[in-house]
Amino acid sequence: MRVAVNISYNGRNFSGFQYQHDYRTVQGTVEKQLKRMHKEFVRIHASSRTDAGVHALEQYFHFDTPIDLEPEKWKFILNRAMPDDILINDVSIAADDFHSRFDAEGKTYRYKIYTGTKNPFYDGLKTHYPYALDIKLMEEAIAPFIGTHDFTTFSSAKAEIKNKVRTIKEFKVIETEDGYDFVITGTGFLYNMVRILAAYVLECGRGIRTPDTLNMIAAKDRTIIPKTAPAEGLYLEKVWYEKL
Repeated sequence: MRVAVNISYNGRNFSGFQYQHDYRTVQGTVEKQLKRMHKEFVRIHASSRTDAGVHALEQYFHFDTPIDLEPEKWKFILNRAMPDDILINDVSIAADDFHSRFDAEGKTYRYKIYTGTKNPFYDGLKTHYPYALDIKLMEEAIAPFIGTHDFTTFSSAKAEIKNKVRTIKEFKVIETEDGYDFVITGTGFLYNMVRILAAYVLECGRGIRTPDTLNMIAAKDRTIIPKTAPAEGLYLEKVWYEKL
C-alpha cells in the first residue's frame, strides 16, 4: 500500500529536508518514527528537497507499507510522534504508481521579507531587508520572468542539472504590513533559483540594480547575479498534483 502525506514544518532548526547522517532533518525525523512502527527501515520519497532553514507550508512525501490503516489513523499516529516543528496536515492512500516527486505538476513558493527595524520575533521566519523598496521597480523586474526561459543566470553554480529551462506561470510581489512577499509558481525550479530571483528583485527594488531581466536571462551567466537571498524567508507553499 502506498501512503501519501501532506506535511508542514518550520525549517529553522532542521538541516534541510533530506536525510544527513549526524544532522537533524525532516526526512530523518519521519523515517525514525516509521522504523519504530514497522520494526524495519522505511524510505520516504519527497516532492522536493528543501535546504537548511527553509520552511514548508505544504510538502508531500510517500512511502510503501504493509500496515493497513485508515488515513486518519496514520495522521493521528504520525502527529503524536512528531516534534513541535512538524505537522502532518493530511494522509491519503495513493495509487500504487503515484510518486510525490515525478507526479508533481508544479510548485508555489513564497519568499517573505520585512523592512525597517529588526524584529527578533521574525528570526528564522522572515528575511530582514532594512532598505526602502520601490514596488514598481520590483514589478518591472518580475514581469519578464513569466513564461519559459533558460534560468542559468538564476541558478546555483552547484546545480548539476544540465537542462536549465523552466516555466514560470505566476510571479508577483505582495505588499504586507511591514514588507513584501514574493509568490512564484512554476512547473519546476533549479537549485537555489527562488532565492536568487528574490535577491535580484530586491536589488532592483532598492535601486542598486536596474531592472534588465530579459538581458539577464539571455546572458546565461551565473556570475552576474552573485547573491543568494537567505534561506529563512523561503516557504514551499503548495505542491500541485493532478491525480492525488
